[in-house]
Amino acid sequence: MRTAAIFAAGILSMSTGVAFALDSSVTMTSSMAPDAVWKKVGDFCGIGDWRPAVEKCVLSADGKQRTLSLKGGGTLVEALEAVDNTSHTYTYTILSGPLPVTNYHSTISVSPDPKGSSIKWVGKYDAKGAPDADAKKVIDGIYEGGEKALVGG
Repeated sequence: MRTAAIFAAGILSMSTGVAFALDSSVTMTSSMAPDAVWKKVGDFCGIGDWRPAVEKCVLSADGKQRTLSLKGGGTLVEALEAVDNTSHTYTYTILSGPLPVTNYHSTISVSPDPKGSSIKWVGKYDAKGAPDADAKKVIDGIYEGGEKALVGG
């Protein structure tokens, strides 16, 4: 999961010395209409159909948690915080997993674009057990992999 960084950086407040959350984001364009893209990415447990690193997704009975089995080993448990199928957006958090992050909150959204659709994936998190730069590199790599899988970015 170590690939080149895409965007963003951690911020350290010079006046207070307080570290703020790291963030990562990617925006991609698809020639498909927003409804068609949302059909692909809007299914909370459908991530295994478009994210190559996910081997299997199991959805909880209430549809609010997904357990992702990762290719090569590892399991992530994520909770769906909010979904709006009309606006084509959902927000989720990571509850547990092998990633070097904590307090992870992310939103995936799809909106109209003159070329078809714009897909935005943004996340905020703190590093856990690794330097900020290493944690950011991992999350950026995940987003970059999603972009390549969805639109060939």
